[in-house]
Amino acid sequence: MAKLSLIERLPDTVLAFRGYNVANLGRTSELLAHPAYSAVFERELALVSTAASDILQRPVDLVSQVRNSQESTLAEYGEALALILAVESAQLKVLRDAHGVDWSGARFSFGFSLGEIGAVVASGLLDLTAALRVLLPLADDCVSLAHDTTLGVLFTRSRELARDDVYRLCLEVNSEGRGVVGVSAHLAPNTMLLIGQGDTLDRLMLRAKSQLNVRVHLRKNDARWPPVHTPIVWQRQISNHAAQQMHTMPLGVETPCPRVFSLVTGTYAYNTLTTRQLLADWTDHPQRLWDAVYETLATSVATILHIGPAPNIIPATYKRLSADVASQMQENRSLRALSAAVRRQWLLRLLPQRAALLRAPYIEHIILEDWLLANSPS
Repeated sequence: MAKLSLIERLPDTVLAFRGYNVANLGRTSELLAHPAYSAVFERELALVSTAASDILQRPVDLVSQVRNSQESTLAEYGEALALILAVESAQLKVLRDAHGVDWSGARFSFGFSLGEIGAVVASGLLDLTAALRVLLPLADDCVSLAHDTTLGVLFTRSRELARDDVYRLCLEVNSEGRGVVGVSAHLAPNTMLLIGQGDTLDRLMLRAKSQLNVRVHLRKNDARWPPVHTPIVWQRQISNHAAQQMHTMPLGVETPCPRVFSLVTGTYAYNTLTTRQLLADWTDHPQRLWDAVYETLATSVATILHIGPAPNIIPATYKRLSADVASQMQENRSLRALSAAVRRQWLLRLLPQRAALLRAPYIEHIILEDWLLANSPS
């Protein structure tokens, strides 16, 4: 894609920021070594390393980590958070400085988990260093809660998974007093991420099989995950500590640009009055990813630009949805005709709201790190 095309399509583009994962380097080592980008990436990584070293009270050298292609361990969760935010910031700066694409002109932005912090920083509401001073002091406490937690994907194959039903099951298991389980993310109408301590996921599934009127499945993840976005963080007062840190946190612009769709509330909630409370709620509230996905479909977005190293959950969610929609269209000619119609904006307003889902196969996805390397200045 020519960079002029990316500039022209920016008003119909959404920025999607990735969150923490067990692997967080992506193609950053290539970008750091690239002659056109190395200065920006090295400067951003070095600045964040200095701030992270001061906050975590241990040496942090993100430049060397990237050059050596060394992934962070769970014990280095704070370093991983710092790395992701630094890389997201560097990617956007080279997009602007080397390619003339000012990301503030995008339709809106959102981010999954840590990605929401990256989106708020990119909007001008929050300085990157200020964000690190809120996040990183909480990192080691999050790690300490991960030792007996398991992440699981709860899903159905037949119909929607009622949120209230799953919340009720979590409360019932938690009331037994033998560990806490909570919903960490709503990925799709039929899929949720759960994080549970001990055997709480197993006990929840036993209740689900007898109490729910839909067949559910649970796929456990072998890795250990900090239990953010769940009530488990209350055990270390992480939400309160975050709120306390933000009393003196400086804020930037009055109006975020681009505006930020929050996965805490499922709305465009960020401004100078709400940001501190939203970031405190971010620590223990489930991530409403599906709300953001549907917002992109319902607002006639043409392109999603994925920010960060090796984006994973957000592109995968759209890919599954697109495949499901395409499969359904092949089975039903009337739906195929309707899908062509929803690309006409005047007609979209006349169709039932759920018809917007049929736009999923027609949104273009651009991985920014790939685009930067494929379109580097000569």
